[in-house]
Amino acid sequence: LSGFGELNRSGRERFPMSKFSKNEIEHFEKSGYLFPIPVLSDDELKTCRENLESFEATQGGKLEPSQRNKSHLLFKWLDDLIRDPRILDPVEDLIGPDILCWNTIFWIKEAHSRSFVSWHQDTRYWGLSSDKVQTAWLALSQASQESGCLKVMTGTHRGKVLHHDDRYHEDNMLTRGQEITEGVIDKEAVYMPLEAGQMSIHNYRIAHASGPNNSDDRRIGVSMHFMPPDTKQIVGNWDSAALVRGQDRFKNFEQTPVPTKDFDPDAVQFHEKAAQALREVLYADADNNTAKL
Repeated sequence: LSGFGELNRSGRERFPMSKFSKNEIEHFEKSGYLFPIPVLSDDELKTCRENLESFEATQGGKLEPSQRNKSHLLFKWLDDLIRDPRILDPVEDLIGPDILCWNTIFWIKEAHSRSFVSWHQDTRYWGLSSDKVQTAWLALSQASQESGCLKVMTGTHRGKVLHHDDRYHEDNMLTRGQEITEGVIDKEAVYMPLEAGQMSIHNYRIAHASGPNNSDDRRIGVSMHFMPPDTKQIVGNWDSAALVRGQDRFKNFEQTPVPTKDFDPDAVQFHEKAAQALREVLYADADNNTAKL
């Protein structure tokens, strides 16, 4: 992926990502989200989607569950993205100059798919100690209300973690179909539609969800999860992360290798260990392992 200076959708030169304003940072701290943030040019977007879908075509048209997470270890273009200043500059405004990328996850809803994501808070299941873990959600196709874009419940990142039940719904994309049973009012949700190439950022403690894809195109998104290096894994015995900016003085996570190409053998071997460790965290104390990741 190229750096700054490419053309945006209207043909004008895109300049480096500017810093968030004081008001925007205050909004994020109060509400827990910001959107939309432009990231990819049309050409870059086309390349990313073609890279993904050309690989999917080699194995029946979709990713295997294990390929959906820690995916930057499998796809070099995604590892490049988690290091892109257009993504990291706004993240730095929120968590500081030292940044780890804990995980990357593909969220793909086929056209006219019933797949959905129930109301949940990631902090309930990820085993991370910090309240400053931020998710950058990048749209590789249009994410509209029709296609099942993200929606959030403003301010829920600031209070206690809400009660969740594991419901194991077949169409729920979450590992155990976890769902908040009280404390969210769907009609008060804030929808976060994105054009392809844009991203949103939300705090991982905020209650969020998304509906089914009723559009004629796939809804393709990838979430990138960033955290300060003083974060600890408090559920699993071992975990990994990519140092994407600054320094890691704490060494709480094993640093992931940087792939030299898609499916770099060393990175693939590390991915097997990292993905298994992540599954052990996500399914900890679950009654059923649904193998969705």
